[in-house]
Amino acid sequence: MRGAFAKLCGQGISFVLRLGFVAAIARLLEPADFGLVAMVTVVTSFFDLFSTAGLSAATVQKADISDQYVSTLFWVNVAVGSILGVLCLIAAPFLVAFYQEPRLLPVTAALAAGFLFNAAGVQHLALLQRSLRYGALAVIETIAQLASIATGLGMAFYSFGYWALVGAALVQPATTTLLMWLSISWRPGKPGRLSDVRSMLRFGATITFNNLVVHLAYNFDKLMIGRYLGADALGIYGRGYQLINIPNTTLLSAVGGVAFSGLSRLQGDAVRCRAYFLKGYTLVNSLTLPTTMFCAIFADEIITVVLGHKWHAVAPIFRLLAPTILVFGIINPTGWFLQSTGLQGRSLKMAYAIAVLVCLAIIIGLPYGANGVALGVSAAMTVWVVPHIVWCAKGTLLSPFDLFAAIWRPLLASIVASGAGLEAAFYLGPSSTPLLRLLMGGMVMGAVYACLLLFVLGQRKFYVDVLAALRPASPARIADTSANLGASR
Repeated sequence: MRGAFAKLCGQGISFVLRLGFVAAIARLLEPADFGLVAMVTVVTSFFDLFSTAGLSAATVQKADISDQYVSTLFWVNVAVGSILGVLCLIAAPFLVAFYQEPRLLPVTAALAAGFLFNAAGVQHLALLQRSLRYGALAVIETIAQLASIATGLGMAFYSFGYWALVGAALVQPATTTLLMWLSISWRPGKPGRLSDVRSMLRFGATITFNNLVVHLAYNFDKLMIGRYLGADALGIYGRGYQLINIPNTTLLSAVGGVAFSGLSRLQGDAVRCRAYFLKGYTLVNSLTLPTTMFCAIFADEIITVVLGHKWHAVAPIFRLLAPTILVFGIINPTGWFLQSTGLQGRSLKMAYAIAVLVCLAIIIGLPYGANGVALGVSAAMTVWVVPHIVWCAKGTLLSPFDLFAAIWRPLLASIVASGAGLEAAFYLGPSSTPLLRLLMGGMVMGAVYACLLLFVLGQRKFYVDVLAALRPASPARIADTSANLGASR
């Protein structure tokens, strides 16, 4: 719990910085600039799935690991990063031909360097995670993000156009890797034999392939919009997708790694593993459900305040994608449970099903423009959520009822609180400023949600226990625990 809280605080800072950067740079650049870079990031983000080869997770998960193991994995990561950089360069001419946009050639070549920056820091990141140095990681990520923001805004201010986005994208991984090297004393040595780390490579490959399938499904919309609707449409759609996905991504990325580690250690204890997952599942959804509903209700106000009036076309995309993000919060945590309990095969089959469903929805919605694509994706994901839960729970220590029971209270409280927030905004009237409606609606919605969840629906003790778990153990408690362990031996 303390590890997750430290990581969540770091992600909270990251969220504020990202939101500020999006708001500032949207006022300095044009939609076509974002669309141009998005055409490249469709490919680079695909290659990025292979940048760690799943080996950071393998290093964290393995109980005992030597310096030689880590050194071997480091050089594997560097080799993979080099290959990905070369593949990115090879892909550049094909991107130019596909989009019929010659400016993509130098942009793609520049972004290829990011793979080497990332690869050089994968094992250092894993070692920091193994030692639970989440505070250090939060500082490193914050400094790197500030450097990236300063670079991007500076270049945008001096009229570098889309190159400002490229500069920001390169500075962040370079700064992160440099600071991680400075924060720990470990340095890579000579690599050992690959046969010694075969099991770790196999584990990493399974995780990577699962992520690959999901990534293809969730980025097919951007590929098709960029190809058939152009850079402007992709810039609008991409801004809406990125903005509404920030809170969900921030929370799940903060909790996911810690939850996976904890579930892996408890998989031999069915009772504790089930209780651990359901508590974490409830906590995650109690945060993602009201946040996503708030975004859907106040889409126009959020877009006006964050991006400015010239981005008003983003608001419908933002609102139509809200159900998709809501479903992500419900189904994504089940992946932690499946993979930690040895059900990677089932997780991969579910990823195949999602990919087929989402791609079909995108193709159906494409003739109706970006709004049609957003509506199609949200409709497909909403239809999928119940089969996903049933399939996930089949034959495990969970039941579909357990998962539904974990989310119905925050879901009900979110719906009622959304109505209260909407009523507050309606009371203010259209003559009030968007910021005022946003603040008033958010405060009313938050207050109603908290009162309903904690007192009316009886969840107060649950959240009190969560806060109690964040307190560090006292010396007396540590001594008692040590004495009890000694007696048991």
